[in-house]
Amino acid sequence: MHREDVDAAVAEMLRILGPHTAEDWTVPAGPLEWTCWQTAAHIGHDLLAYAGQLAAQPTDAYLPFDLNVRPTASPAEVLQAVTACGGLLSSALATADPASRAWHWGPCDPEGFAAMGVAETLLHTHDITQGLSVDWLPPAPLSAAVLDRLFPDAPPGDPSQVLLWCTGRADLDGLPRPTSWRWEAARPDRPS
Repeated sequence: MHREDVDAAVAEMLRILGPHTAEDWTVPAGPLEWTCWQTAAHIGHDLLAYAGQLAAQPTDAYLPFDLNVRPTASPAEVLQAVTACGGLLSSALATADPASRAWHWGPCDPEGFAAMGVAETLLHTHDITQGLSVDWLPPAPLSAAVLDRLFPDAPPGDPSQVLLWCTGRADLDGLPRPTSWRWEAARPDRPS
């Protein structure tokens, strides 16, 4: 996965959530304990954190900084902050050496950070749409790319539904819903 995928995921988030910024974002974001507002701010936080990891390339921990979105920010302003953070991750991916590694519970390549950025954006956009009662599924091509990179053992099926199932957000025919999960961003088998 690459910067274009991050750009596409952020653009899709804006497309689907932008028309709903006047609604009540203090409601829970789907199954999460966070509100829709907090969930959107979390997307920005993760995109910024991934950009920082790529830029500094720490080998044993996340950098000691966090995104602080002002509590008075409107939903539209939070989406602007997320857009900025997505742009920073996209820029970091554009300049990252494909052989470089940075810490995410082990050595992670730029492609892994791109995949995580797309996953966080798509999954939490889905959570927010659930809270706002907006009918939406993550786009199948981006979902398939995330599954390929982060969930190599995912079952077959519609990529959007499988991605939601892998992260405990949906049922999948014949399979119990996962109650815990993790993605494989740092994979030692990835060539340098």
